[in-house]
Amino acid sequence: MTERAPARAGRREWIGLAAIAIPCVLYSMDLTVLNLALPAIAADLEPDAIELLWMVDIYGFLTAGFLILMGTLGDRIGRRRLLLIGSAAFALASLAAAFSTSAGMMIAARAAQGVAAATLAPSTLSLIRNMFLDDRQRTFAIGVWIACFSAGAALGPVVGGLLLSQFWWGSVFLINVPLMLSLLVIGPLFLPEYRDAEAGRLDLVSAVMSLAAVLLVIYGIKHAAEHGVDGVTLGAAAAGVLVGAGFLYRQRLLREPLLDLILFRRAAFAVPLAINVLKILVFVGIFFLVAQYLQLVLGFDALTAGLWIAPTGLVMIAASLAAPTLIRLVPPAPAIAAAFTVVTVSLILIATADGSFVRFYIGILLLPLGTAPVGTLTTDLVISSVPPRRAGMASGISETSFEFGGAIGIAILGSLSAAVYRTAMAGYPLDVPPATANAARTTLAAAVETAATLPGPAGAALLARARDAFVAGFETAAWIGAIIAIFIALLALTTMRGVKRPAAAH
Repeated sequence: MTERAPARAGRREWIGLAAIAIPCVLYSMDLTVLNLALPAIAADLEPDAIELLWMVDIYGFLTAGFLILMGTLGDRIGRRRLLLIGSAAFALASLAAAFSTSAGMMIAARAAQGVAAATLAPSTLSLIRNMFLDDRQRTFAIGVWIACFSAGAALGPVVGGLLLSQFWWGSVFLINVPLMLSLLVIGPLFLPEYRDAEAGRLDLVSAVMSLAAVLLVIYGIKHAAEHGVDGVTLGAAAAGVLVGAGFLYRQRLLREPLLDLILFRRAAFAVPLAINVLKILVFVGIFFLVAQYLQLVLGFDALTAGLWIAPTGLVMIAASLAAPTLIRLVPPAPAIAAAFTVVTVSLILIATADGSFVRFYIGILLLPLGTAPVGTLTTDLVISSVPPRRAGMASGISETSFEFGGAIGIAILGSLSAAVYRTAMAGYPLDVPPATANAARTTLAAAVETAATLPGPAGAALLARARDAFVAGFETAAWIGAIIAIFIALLALTTMRGVKRPAAAH
């Protein structure tokens, strides 16, 4: 008997995909838009240094911590239902953030946004798994899904800058409300509901353990990036690893685990996840330094820097949408190797720019050109390699790999760059209070502030030395990124030779 081809998606599914685009764009916009609004928020709410840090970090922390839980919860209560609940919660949290009257209220609102955001990515990706059964259509839909996150990241600085130039800082949050409410109207009409009828009760102990493990490890990584490796870093990371080990052991004993460890035995699932982590490590780590380079070395203001970075988002969108064609023509292993050859070239251009802005800018445009198609391919491999009933869980795991990669990228490449900077600045003579001198020898931002307080030649000399030290650290990070990119290409060629292009699991 001939096997019937999967049904192709129609008008309803494509309209549903357009509806899914709304939360995907807003999810990534809210990761970047706060940075532009932060000075105005700080002037109005007057947070201390710790409160200011938590305003920025709490959103990403809680999003990362809740992704696996929310992906599995969607399998149990319904993916469309969870998406709509999360969208309503995101709108309410955005409203609270817009009208915050204290630092504590803003932190609480951002925390609520983070938890709500954790429902969005796994719900939307797992719905795509069920809406688009045809392999080619699903790959294209995932490319669109990836492109929406890229669009949000590209639009964040531009939209934020435009809103802040016309309205008060709360407008950057208020824009989320009507868009999320529109999803509540469109979603029930065009998005199908799907839940795993065989799923058992949610294991609350496992849920708490997974949340604690992810939060502790990511907190330790971020602390290392900001303050170096110290007792807090080691303690948080060790506690996270211990809780994570206990969580994994518990999953082996449960009949319906929160995380199905059998999935990791599949090369088409486990290897793309590892590549995701390494890919995001390189991308986020480098762009963390790019933003500082544009503002602190070249002297651009935040909006101008955002406008220079925005085209990289457009490159990501185009590359994500072109990925399905690449995937049809080339098997996964050589496709990933070719993409990371482009990434390697981009990082070598950055590392050898030597003051040439054109060479540097070509490098940062090539970086998303190489990484974006891989994001579409690896995500499609992960989602299509599991049965539909596990799509929510797989989506949560996939998104968590992105969050881990970003945190590790800032920690490793950011810390490496900072170490080179500190070495180059060690012993530099400064006629300022010791605390100020130590700060200037530690970060370029502090050196720029210190230079502004010194008389002409002394300030100019400090600025030149500090900028040269930062560039040296940036170049070192780019060379390390290039080595990681070569490793990813070799990893794909040696471990994925038997992996065929994405096809639905049954």
